[in-house]
Amino acid sequence: MSFGARLAKAVAERGPLCVGIDPHPGLLRDWGLPQDVSGVERFALTCVEALGGQVAVVKPQSAFFEAHGSKGVAVLERVIAGLREADTLVLVDAKRGDIGSTMAAYAAAYLADGSPLAGDAVTVSPFLGFGSLDPAVEAARASGRGVFVLARTSNPEGATVQHAVLPDGRTVAQSVVDSAAAANAGAEPLGDVGLVIGATLATLDVDLSDLNGPVLAPGFGAQGATAADLRGLFGPDLRGVLPASSRDVLRHGPDVASLRAAALRVRDEVA
Repeated sequence: MSFGARLAKAVAERGPLCVGIDPHPGLLRDWGLPQDVSGVERFALTCVEALGGQVAVVKPQSAFFEAHGSKGVAVLERVIAGLREADTLVLVDAKRGDIGSTMAAYAAAYLADGSPLAGDAVTVSPFLGFGSLDPAVEAARASGRGVFVLARTSNPEGATVQHAVLPDGRTVAQSVVDSAAAANAGAEPLGDVGLVIGATLATLDVDLSDLNGPVLAPGFGAQGATAADLRGLFGPDLRGVLPASSRDVLRHGPDVASLRAAALRVRDEVA
């Protein structure tokens, strides 16, 4: 089954929510955990226990694991394996982007069968040119996985690149959207090439009408976006939109039951 089909099935069964696993130093402190790899491990595996089988997608943020070197990456591998054993889609938030053989190596790491870092999808950056992502798109298709491509982010610095106008009159952001739409053409019920579009944008300044793929919308919850904001930005039915929330859920740990209940409350807000 393609990633787009598996994602649609997961959303139909568990609602449209992606919950992040972000073992940020501040959250480790709030949970009373040490600021080392043992604290990261306890934090992350508690999240796996609480969230596995409960929400459509879980998104571990790779950087917080990488910060602890090889032992931290080993914890990330355990998180991916644990969530997949719980039949939960895993989106590895790594934002990789490069060219040629290096991009192919990233694709092998995050999208190939047998790699311990391969979840069900990975975030990637297109700002070396959308075509530089071809190895990742091809690897995702070959293994039934997906990619989420940065398109229109809500950080203020992003607009300097994403609003730049190409010779054909489109913005860089719109060209990313259009390239994703071309990759998804004809797929049912959704294509495997998703986009990352910030939920806290004041207005949606790209046309998603031909995308035929999922949209990851970070910024829901603690970062300020509400369910009403999401519907105002993306339309009332939110088809294909996957709101992402991290701190709004994670602040309820370390108790597993409280963490799970918080995730289900947030899920129900956007269902």
